[in-house]
Amino acid sequence: MSASGRGARVPAGIWVLGFVSLLMDISSEMIHSLLPMFMVATLGAGALAVGLVEGLAESTALIVKVFSGALSDYLGRRKGLAVFGYGLGALSKPLFATASSAGFVLAARLIDRIGKGIRGAPRDALVADLAPAGIRGAAFGLRQSLDTVGAFLGPLLAVALMLLWANDFRAVFWVAVIPGLASVMLLAFGVREPAHEPEAKRSNPIRRESLRRLGKAYWWVVGVGAVFTLARFSEAFLVLRAQQGGMPLALVPLVMVAMNLVYSASAYPFGKLSDRVSHRMLLTMGLCVLLGADLVLASDGRWSVVLAGVALWGVHMGMTQGLLAAMVAATAPEDLRGTAFGVFNLASGVSMLLASLVAGFAWEEYGPSATFEAGAIFCAIALAVLAWRPRAS
Repeated sequence: MSASGRGARVPAGIWVLGFVSLLMDISSEMIHSLLPMFMVATLGAGALAVGLVEGLAESTALIVKVFSGALSDYLGRRKGLAVFGYGLGALSKPLFATASSAGFVLAARLIDRIGKGIRGAPRDALVADLAPAGIRGAAFGLRQSLDTVGAFLGPLLAVALMLLWANDFRAVFWVAVIPGLASVMLLAFGVREPAHEPEAKRSNPIRRESLRRLGKAYWWVVGVGAVFTLARFSEAFLVLRAQQGGMPLALVPLVMVAMNLVYSASAYPFGKLSDRVSHRMLLTMGLCVLLGADLVLASDGRWSVVLAGVALWGVHMGMTQGLLAAMVAATAPEDLRGTAFGVFNLASGVSMLLASLVAGFAWEEYGPSATFEAGAIFCAIALAVLAWRPRAS
């Protein structure tokens, strides 16, 4: 079978990119899982300051993603931008350990999120460049799976060190510097970017003519991804549901650990499956699982029921996140992949913000069950959007 066939092995470079993501996620989540408590308990900040820091940081990352992806297309190179982005993320970690005010934390978070915005689209485009077309679903699923391993190892390590060092936030933040630097070194020396055909003249990838070249199939994927994300609001509401349902406070962070465990275990198998079945069918199945998760979470707040809903949520993430990335790669021209991932991430990020605002409003006005009932309604809308297109993408 040819290298582009479905029997091809996932290239070593994809594995390396997965471990790069794993290490950076361990570093980031060690800090982010403790940061709200650090700001309130150590720096004396209020909840409004915490929300402002997070909102500004995430909004900055969304904007940067579009331009970094377009720049990688213009330069015809991905790795250098990815290394720079991961480097900024690693360099931001000592700033958290030395922060003396909420403003200092904001500066650190902005640097960290700018780094994430810079590396995100070029890294995803690099995955698409390295992976043969027939196994792109498996490649994106593998990278996402390893990334998610870091997302649950980071908080676990942070909890263990907090217990060991009597709640010394700054000591934990200094330890987080180590995996962050290791991720940059691994990317710099462990990944070789494939050669690209030189072009006599490169044009601006975000001009109207270039965006028109992305085509209807790509923009349909962007639309599906945006509506899909409206049905999947921030996982913070899973934590709130567990806390509201009476789960012991010390165990509440384990909700996200459980979700990420299921997500990590399912992402690669479903990524491989996406290379063999209809993308639209698998997305439909993923939405049905999310619909089930919303209904379970809306039905009862007891911790056993919440954990069942969280497990379904993790399965849905494993089924769909790598798949959507593979669909972007399949529908975008090779020389515009960075731009394509940047625009897709921006659209999905805006949808996530809107969905979370709706979820928060429903929670405060009508109660926790209403939040997940609203999610179920968005699932139904997303299913209708999928059914609207007669042919699988």
